[in-house]
Amino acid sequence: MQAKSLHNWVSQVRRFVARHDVEHCDFCSKAIGHQHAHLIERATRRFLCACQGCALTLGASAKYCAVSPRTDVLHDFKLSDAEWNAFQIPIDMVFLFHSTPANRPIAIYPSPAGPTESLLSLDAWSRLVETNRVLAELEPDVEALLVNRTNGAREYYRVSIDRCYALVGLIRTQWRGLSGGSEVWTAVQDFFTALRQSPRGAVGDLVHG
Repeated sequence: MQAKSLHNWVSQVRRFVARHDVEHCDFCSKAIGHQHAHLIERATRRFLCACQGCALTLGASAKYCAVSPRTDVLHDFKLSDAEWNAFQIPIDMVFLFHSTPANRPIAIYPSPAGPTESLLSLDAWSRLVETNRVLAELEPDVEALLVNRTNGAREYYRVSIDRCYALVGLIRTQWRGLSGGSEVWTAVQDFFTALRQSPRGAVGDLVHG
């Protein structure tokens, strides 16, 4: 999966099927263009497409928030192997964010069954924030720390949460057999390559849909 095939990430997360020729606002059913806003329902983490009017009206409400595309590679992020082990994540990928409905940080890792929540030690998270102050700047519900430690990698990203669920959808739809198969792991590698190549502030063209 090359960078150009990362279009319509939110549509892939919501439907796992090809994008329809005509999209409609999920709130008022108005026809909307290829480039349009996306909102997330805070409590359910459900993505919705929105026309400009609905996005302005609902995008900063108690129930919904707007998802602004973002990818920042955190080159100076500090996370030791011991600190990583303290999170007790069963695989080498996870995303962490603060949930306002739950009033706590949440860790979710991708699996063949979809997004899977893992218990997160508040002490371990607090220590990580103290070491990496960028985590204190994450916008609740819509921005996450995405960690990739597969195959010896040590990669950390500040991303909009749609990218995290796109990774979940990728693994869910392409997993084969007990180990996933070579194709899914190649796709995961290409996914992170595309993230690294996405310039900050210029990634919006990758996620409209």
